[in-house]
Amino acid sequence: MAKTTANKPKTTTIVGPLGKLNRLLPWLLVICGLIGIIASLVITQDKFDLAQNHNFQPSCNLNPIISCGSVMKSPQAHAFGFMNPYIGLVGFPIVITTGMAMFAGAKLKRWWWWGMQAGLTFGTAFAYWLLFESVYRIHALCPWCLSVDVAITIAFWYLTLFNFYNGHIPLPAPLKRTGRFVKRHHTDIIVFWFLLIIAVILKHFWYYFGQHI
Repeated sequence: MAKTTANKPKTTTIVGPLGKLNRLLPWLLVICGLIGIIASLVITQDKFDLAQNHNFQPSCNLNPIISCGSVMKSPQAHAFGFMNPYIGLVGFPIVITTGMAMFAGAKLKRWWWWGMQAGLTFGTAFAYWLLFESVYRIHALCPWCLSVDVAITIAFWYLTLFNFYNGHIPLPAPLKRTGRFVKRHHTDIIVFWFLLIIAVILKHFWYYFGQHI
């Protein structure tokens, strides 16, 4: 008797870079979320200590440039009328929860991925605005803030790739070739991005770092 496959459901197997990305994303979300929460907690505690004692010196006040206290005392530290780390304390647990749900095999709806994309896009834009303000307006850097920048950049970058390549966000036809290039060089791109940020920071503060090398 001939076998029939007319009623057999079609399945799609994800292979290659896309499969690796789908397996990697939950790890990245959980790890980046934990880094973000820890940094947000430390900054929040230091802000409380600073509010109670104006002479308090955070442990990351290392020199005139690496100075959390200078950043915490700036108006930019309360961009929305409350302490900025509160945003991280709310947002990063959602990032971790999403990663853990993926580990558990949950099939999340497209609207969830849209929400995650919107949240991390806002968070990344806000983080880089604060980084710009720290470098060019406050003239000081907070190591804990920088760790948040790294964590949210990685989470945003790989979530964006995940959403594009899994069809949650349609990739315009003219960008298909660019998408294939990015898929092959996603690690190279983000490493180059971080090196570029480091170069910009070193160039701006070279008047100080150049004297201490």
